Amino acid sequence: MTDTAGAVEITDEPPTVDEFRRLREAAGMAERGREAVERGLPGSLSAVTARVDGEAVGMGRVVGDGGSLYVIADMAVDPRYQRTGIGSAIMDRLMAFVDDDAPERAYVTLVADVEGFYERWGFEPVAPDSRGMYLRT
Repeated sequence: MTDTAGAVEITDEPPTVDEFRRLREAAGMAERGREAVERGLPGSLSAVTARVDGEAVGMGRVVGDGGSLYVIADMAVDPRYQRTGIGSAIMDRLMAFVDDDAPERAYVTLVADVEGFYERWGFEPVAPDSRGMYLRT
């Protein structure tokens, strides 16, 4: 799966709080406060972590209400391991969870920082029919 040293292990476990924060920073994503992460990680419907030689190098989560709404969140891969298939392996695992868990007509959404990655799992832009928005506290 990767040209870098070490075998990739994909687990259905969340990263630690420190791993979560480090991976977001490494991937150039907005910082999340320690308290926010400590409170949020246990609320995941599903979480996946990729490790190489024990080091967390990628992650992703599904959050939501477990019925009508599922959100793919916190997809991050350390830049040293991007374009190696790790992100795709994480998404495959998250989408397998959604496929098994989501009832018919559930809404599955995400906010992407990259183009051309999530479309292979059937995601489509919401514009112009809808507008993505956010509020950061």
